[in-house]
Amino acid sequence: MEMKLISRETITPSTPTPPHLRIYPLSFIDHVVLNNYMPSLFFYQPNAVGRQCEPKTKICELKKSLSQVLSRYYPLAGRFRDQLSIDCSDQGVPFLVTRITGTKLSTILQNPTETLLNPLSPDELHWKPMNPGGSIVATQINCFACGGMAISVCMSHKVGDATTLFNFVNDWATMNIEKEKGELLLPYPFLDGGVSVFPHRDLPVFPEMMCLKLKMTVCRRFVFPGSRIKSLKAMVSSHGVQNSTRVDVVTAWVHKCVVSALGLTLDRASLCIIANFRKKMVPPLPDKCLGNMAWMYYVFNPVVDKREMELSKLVSKIKKGLSEFLDVYPKKFGGNNKDLSFISEFMKQATSALVPPKTSSSELCGSGHKENEMLFTYSSLCRLPMYEADFGWGKPIWVTITDSPMTNVVYFMPTRYGDGVEALVHMDEKDMTKFERNLELLQYASLNPNRWPGLSIVESSFNSRL
Repeated sequence: MEMKLISRETITPSTPTPPHLRIYPLSFIDHVVLNNYMPSLFFYQPNAVGRQCEPKTKICELKKSLSQVLSRYYPLAGRFRDQLSIDCSDQGVPFLVTRITGTKLSTILQNPTETLLNPLSPDELHWKPMNPGGSIVATQINCFACGGMAISVCMSHKVGDATTLFNFVNDWATMNIEKEKGELLLPYPFLDGGVSVFPHRDLPVFPEMMCLKLKMTVCRRFVFPGSRIKSLKAMVSSHGVQNSTRVDVVTAWVHKCVVSALGLTLDRASLCIIANFRKKMVPPLPDKCLGNMAWMYYVFNPVVDKREMELSKLVSKIKKGLSEFLDVYPKKFGGNNKDLSFISEFMKQATSALVPPKTSSSELCGSGHKENEMLFTYSSLCRLPMYEADFGWGKPIWVTITDSPMTNVVYFMPTRYGDGVEALVHMDEKDMTKFERNLELLQYASLNPNRWPGLSIVESSFNSRL
């Protein structure tokens, strides 16, 4: 792929941050979260609906609206002061513009390999650890010769989770459409939500979690269409498990296939599910709440019989445990019954090693982690408004995150249409060879399908008008 860097500049907030907001404190969850860049990629087709304008005009509009939205998300334009706070000094965020020739947008969407996707991120920061004094957010606008565009935003995980990242991009898009009106119509995010609910106070300063590539990790994309997920739900429902979500059944099915493909047993293959606290706090927090509002729920399997391998049994266990977890942990972490000793012990165990915490609540976490047990982590982005980022030339045709360096991690994302789920599965290369050939898995999911079959026709039409 031929890529040329057209420009690089720093975008600062359109309005200076007031002195009394100069220091932004982080929550006790933020302060232990890994300081790596979370990536996001938004692809836009050449002849998108909405306003038609030249690439230079689009770039100018994007810079102006980014400056405006940074005034609302002012901590993102600052720099980390230390592990516990941000200096909101309005230093700004990098804004890179590239031109891509020789590779069509349809080529990437038909086969989105790591080699093609990674250069689309600013300075290829995706999942990399931040350097001291580095920018909290970085952006890159990739312009294809066919008229398509890919917008990449990387944000330090330490300042917020995926909900924070996609809310920021969506508000940037809204600001780009609204222009001057946008600053009046766009509501402000709840910036002090994390620290007001999860204040650090007298807790010790724990080390940050690490993001280590311990093995030769590879990523594969599997797409579960809505019709297949409906079949999985029906299978579960027929065994008495009602009201299962698409993420419930796909998580259980993927884990069941992992266990089968790798020759494991459920008592040697535990699950970790990333759970969002926002709606479980009392009172519930708004979605546009800056910070990390999620924690890890571990599903251990101390006793297993053959019936546990049934999909309905696994779904039931996940649903029941997650419900109990979300009923207890938000209250202990941030409610009126906040338990500082519980938090301190939990954080100590969670950051002391690359293994699950052997903590606390036996009814939630089982009897403990076994040394020879494999852990698989599942994180769902399916409830996030990933496809709402319309900058004025239509909504994205595909949204994704680039490959993570972490092994045995699965990210679930919504498909553009319908109730499908796209699963990004990260495994050791040898394990992946077994997993991607699992016949049960392939009955319900397609491996790396074409993201936009009609885009090559769109590009041809666009090029014929040039």
